[in-house]
Amino acid sequence: MIARNGSKKSRGKPNNQKWAIISISSIPLVMTLGNSMLIPVLPAMEHELGISSFQSSMIITVYSIVAIILIPIAGFLSDRIGRKKVIIPSLIIAAIGGLISAWAGWKMDNPYWIILIGRAFQGVGAAGAFPIVLPLVGDMFKTDEEVSSSLGLIETSNTLGKVLSPVLGAFLAGFFWYLPFFSIPVFCLISIVLMFFLVKPPKKDQDFIPFKKFIASIKNTFKNNWKWLFAVFVIGIILMFVLFAVLFYLSDILEKVHHIKGVKKGLLLAIPLGGLCIASYITGKVIKENKVLMKWITFGGIVLLAASIATLSFSKSLWFIVTLFTLSGIGIGVGLPSLDALITSGIEKKERGSVTSIYSSMRFGGVASGPPVMAIMMKYTENYLFYILSGLSVLAAIATLIAIKPEKKESK
Repeated sequence: MIARNGSKKSRGKPNNQKWAIISISSIPLVMTLGNSMLIPVLPAMEHELGISSFQSSMIITVYSIVAIILIPIAGFLSDRIGRKKVIIPSLIIAAIGGLISAWAGWKMDNPYWIILIGRAFQGVGAAGAFPIVLPLVGDMFKTDEEVSSSLGLIETSNTLGKVLSPVLGAFLAGFFWYLPFFSIPVFCLISIVLMFFLVKPPKKDQDFIPFKKFIASIKNTFKNNWKWLFAVFVIGIILMFVLFAVLFYLSDILEKVHHIKGVKKGLLLAIPLGGLCIASYITGKVIKENKVLMKWITFGGIVLLAASIATLSFSKSLWFIVTLFTLSGIGIGVGLPSLDALITSGIEKKERGSVTSIYSSMRFGGVASGPPVMAIMMKYTENYLFYILSGLSVLAAIATLIAIKPEKKESK
C-alpha cells in the first residue's frame, strides 16, 4: 500500500508559496531547455564539426549519463545538508558547463571533445537541480493536495521547456550554431537569483540520523514499499524513453520525408509537446490528494499512449503523425504529475530526497536511451518499431494496474 503522509490539512494559515513555486518551476524549465534545445541543432553540429550522427547524439547522451550517476548522491546530500544548498551550487556548475561548450564552439577549430566536457559539467549541474525540486516541494507543503497541485505546475514547467526547446534552439542556431550553448548560463543565472531570494525552505524539525541508520531506514522503506516503488520507477523510465524516442523519430521524419527544417520544424515539434504541457497542468489541478484518482489517470494516459503509438504505423502523412503524437503527448502528460505526486507524498520526508532521486535517475535513463535506441530501430526494425514502443507502454499500463494500490481516502 502507498503511504498516506500528510493527508490531513493544516489548520493554521494557508501555505502561500506562489512566488516560491514559480521560482522553483524555473529549474526544470532551465534544465530542459539546456538539453532538449540542442536536439534540432544536432544536424547543424554534424555539419559544422564534421562528426557522425552517433557522435552528435553523444552531446545529448553524455549530459544524461553523468546526471544518472550523480543524481542519487545529490539526493542523499539534499537530505543531509538541505535542498537549497544543493540546488544553487548545481545551477552554477550547469552554467559553467554551458560556458565551456559555448567557448569551445566559438573559439576552437576542433571543439567536439571540449563540448562534451562542458556537457558533462551540465550533467553534474542537472543532477543536483531538477531532481531535488520534487522533494523540496514535498517539504514545503503539509497537505497532499498542495503537493500534487504544485508538482503539476513543476511538471508543466518541465514540459513547457520541451515545447519551447525546438523552436528556441532552431532560432538561436540560425544565427550561430553554438549560440544555444551561450543561452544556458543566462537561464541558469535567472534561476539562481529566483532561488536565492524567493525560496525559503522550511526549517528542519529534526536532527540528521547517523549514516548507517539512514541506510537502514532507506532499506526498510524499499522493503515495505518495493512493489509500488518499483512500478513507479519502471513506468517513469518507459514514459521518458517513449517520449524522447518518438521526438527523435518525428524530428527525423519532418526533415527527411517532409523536408521541413529550422523554426518551422521546431514549431511542428512543439505541437505534441504543447499537448503534453497542457495535460500536465490540468492533471496537477485535478488530482489534488486523491491517490486512487492518480492511479487511474496514469493508467488511462498510458493506454492512450499505447493506442496512439500503435496507430502511427499506418501512415507517415504529416498531420496524421502530428495528431497522433499529440495524443501520445497528452497520455504522457497526465501520467507524469500523477507519478510525481505518488512518490513524493508516499515517502517520509527524511528519505524523500534519496528515493525521489532514484526515480529521477530512472527518468534520465529514458531520456538518454530513447534517441539512440530509436535510431537503431529505425535502421533495423522500422516496420515494427511502433509496436515495440506500444508494447512497452502496455507493460507500463499493466504495472500501474497491478502494482500501484493506493489506500482509499478516508471519509471525514
